[in-house]
Amino acid sequence: MGRKSLKEIRQKEIVKSFYLVAKREGLDKTSIAKVAEHLKINPSLIIHYFKSKQELEVALIEYILERYLQIYTSNGKINSTEKLLDLIDKLFSRKWNRLFDDGVFYSCYAHVFRNKKFQSKFKQLHDSLRSILKQSFMDAQKSEIIKLENIDNQTEIIFALLEGAYYYLGLVDDKKEYNIKVECYKQHVLEILQVIK
Repeated sequence: MGRKSLKEIRQKEIVKSFYLVAKREGLDKTSIAKVAEHLKINPSLIIHYFKSKQELEVALIEYILERYLQIYTSNGKINSTEKLLDLIDKLFSRKWNRLFDDGVFYSCYAHVFRNKKFQSKFKQLHDSLRSILKQSFMDAQKSEIIKLENIDNQTEIIFALLEGAYYYLGLVDDKKEYNIKVECYKQHVLEILQVIK
């Protein structure tokens, strides 16, 4: 494996700073100048790597994907019931919130309705997450932990449940209500997966 180029390292630093400024200021109020100020560099250096704010926003979607993949891949191959249950717990946990700010995520998401490039990038992001989830279920099935008749459809249903739960649970402040809903969703996922005991 080769070393990362200076360009890759610098671009990643800029995207991380863009994210931090967007988290603090809001995506719409974030500018190349504010990111440069945060990094204590000249704005022309950012423009050298990203020609516009829109290019930075597209790179931010890649950053979102990298962060979210951590939840899906942190356990490695799903070859035990414990690892499967841990994955499901993580998918419905508030750890998502620590990985990426909801305000920045949904501000980016709002762009899909106005910008085809954003729409395409967000679809790639979700397709990648769906694919990783499916691979986890395939690993579990090979290890005879679950029994799925149509892994594509069942993954699709579980992914939609996760996305809907993530959106809705972001609105729930009451911890007891939150936990009741999470347990309900997790139970439905386990029923769909037909976990072998």
